[in-house]
Amino acid sequence: MRGELFGTNLESASRDRFTLQNPRMLRVALDGEVMARQGSMVAYQGQVDFAYQGAGGMGKFLKKTLTGEGMPLMKVSGRGDVFLADDAYEIHLIRLEDDALTVNGRNVLAFDSSLSWDIKRVEGASMLSGGIFNTTFTGTGTVAITAHGTPVVLDVDAPTYADVQAAVAWSASLTTGVRRTAGAGALIGRGSGEAFQLAFSGKGFVVVQASEGRVVPPHSH
Repeated sequence: MRGELFGTNLESASRDRFTLQNPRMLRVALDGEVMARQGSMVAYQGQVDFAYQGAGGMGKFLKKTLTGEGMPLMKVSGRGDVFLADDAYEIHLIRLEDDALTVNGRNVLAFDSSLSWDIKRVEGASMLSGGIFNTTFTGTGTVAITAHGTPVVLDVDAPTYADVQAAVAWSASLTTGVRRTAGAGALIGRGSGEAFQLAFSGKGFVVVQASEGRVVPPHSH
């Protein structure tokens, strides 16, 4: 059997723990455990187990309940290859080396279980701006993040602002706050929530995706 499919899309031969199979699929060479977004597994080979982890403990569960932020996680353990994806979003790998990174919880795909993580509130984010909470990772290991469209990495060498939904990740060393656009109904960005923007200052970087991400349809319960 022949076809271009079999020449350009074969499984990666890399034995790195985290490898991009292609821009929208992550391959994890598993020998132990890794944390991943619940429901992100698209295929696996070998002896692999999946265990639902909820919000990561009672303290984090309470934060998730109060803030709406959080990551429905599963612990993936065993030996084999696991393929992860999230709605064909682009995937990017960030290696932490005894430092810290803040990520929008909706943009976390997987991470080394050796990393510590917690849900934290953006300084200056009042209830008026919806109360903005994100997830901070610390330690040494890899975080796989997703982005809707190809993102840009901004060097924060001047006051920098980003749409709340478009900001994917940033240096935990940055000072963050919230800026309100003049006029509560101002529409200066891609959607209807741009009366507030995340403000960044200090030295570091901000990853901004090319959209505000997937739209959650209205619901009531």
